[in-house]
Amino acid sequence: MNPYILDSNFFIQAHRSNYPFDVVPSFWNKVRQLAEDGLIISIDKVRDEIFKNDDELTSWCHDNLPDDFFKDSSLAISEYAMLANWANSKNDHYKQSAIDEFLDTDEADAWIIAFAMNQNTSLLTHEKSDPMRKSKIKMPDVCNDFGVHYVSTLDMFRGLGVTF
Repeated sequence: MNPYILDSNFFIQAHRSNYPFDVVPSFWNKVRQLAEDGLIISIDKVRDEIFKNDDELTSWCHDNLPDDFFKDSSLAISEYAMLANWANSKNDHYKQSAIDEFLDTDEADAWIIAFAMNQNTSLLTHEKSDPMRKSKIKMPDVCNDFGVHYVSTLDMFRGLGVTF
């Protein structure tokens, strides 16, 4: 079974809203276990998005995730190039600012989709499809065009047979 690849919003929303460390430590223990078992991974661009806040979540990730949890996104450079071509071909729909944001090499969205394509694995994101939106390219809409399977947190836990 290929591991699920996690978007930064999985960590950030869990930490800030849904599963704070002090209220739901069992959630974070389970995340650590899934990471140690190789059932979940992410990429360096997600790490950078998380670590730029230098907060409690940064410390937790540093202290609890395996050293190889955040994979090198450049392994998916050819898939990223395909996504760049796709995004640029959508300039009749999306605003240029949306395309520029999606393709910003410091942003994780395009890279994590490219990595999911490269690894033939499922992507976990909290984003929702919004194909009519012009001001932002939403990850599920790209995934739909490229046949990348994406899931929610609960879908991933169900798929892994995880209970609390």
